[in-house]
Amino acid sequence: MLIDSHAHIQGKEYAGETEAVIERARAAGVETIVAVGGAGDMSSNSEAVRLANSFANVYATVGMHPHDAKDVGADELAILKNLAADAKVVAIGETGLDYYYSHSPHDVQQRVFGQFIQMARQTRLPIVVHERDAAADAVELLRSEGGGELRGVIHCFTGNYEAACAYLDLGFYLSFTGIITFKNAGALREVVGKVPLERMLVETDSPYLTPVPHRGKRNEPAYVRLVAETVAQVKTVSVEDVANVTTANVRALFGF
Repeated sequence: MLIDSHAHIQGKEYAGETEAVIERARAAGVETIVAVGGAGDMSSNSEAVRLANSFANVYATVGMHPHDAKDVGADELAILKNLAADAKVVAIGETGLDYYYSHSPHDVQQRVFGQFIQMARQTRLPIVVHERDAAADAVELLRSEGGGELRGVIHCFTGNYEAACAYLDLGFYLSFTGIITFKNAGALREVVGKVPLERMLVETDSPYLTPVPHRGKRNEPAYVRLVAETVAQVKTVSVEDVANVTTANVRALFGF
């Protein structure tokens, strides 16, 4: 059995068919889905929590994507901290730094990321980190603000092996998506080959990053098996081994 450690199935892309999506995932051997808040607007968080409380095999996280850091103030942080007290919320995030698009100024992203790191420490929850083209600053903030007390995962990891090692040295997990199935992702597959399976998670980031052979279609948690199969091929182990180890990793991190 597999766990999709990062999906946005509370989004409008699944309106009216969420139950069917969850059932297709279960039929594909995906036992649990983590519905991640913070993508788009604040409502994605309350919707993730609502969904988690509607399905036994769904859990939630709460945060705000770095694209929207400019819209996060004291009121939003208070609302999210209150949501984080729900029993089905297993992490703070997604949060982090994205210098590729820079939809929010870098200094604002850094400030808000630091505030979410503090929230993770205060709530004793792990943190789900989005990082793109910002590894050095992300590592520094996780180290300086985390105080050695932080657990978490770098979701949709796409960096090089040097960045991977920096995160692993902090005790973080690295999560991989359908990107590793893409023809032009050879360098990332090399990183997959080097990262210990005991420090890896698999995810879909649904509805985005649909793996081969479904590229061009909406992604969904059932397809996390394709990510696991690619990890297995790269590491020359069985899919069952990948499923067993990554599932244990998710459980250890999020405390299901």
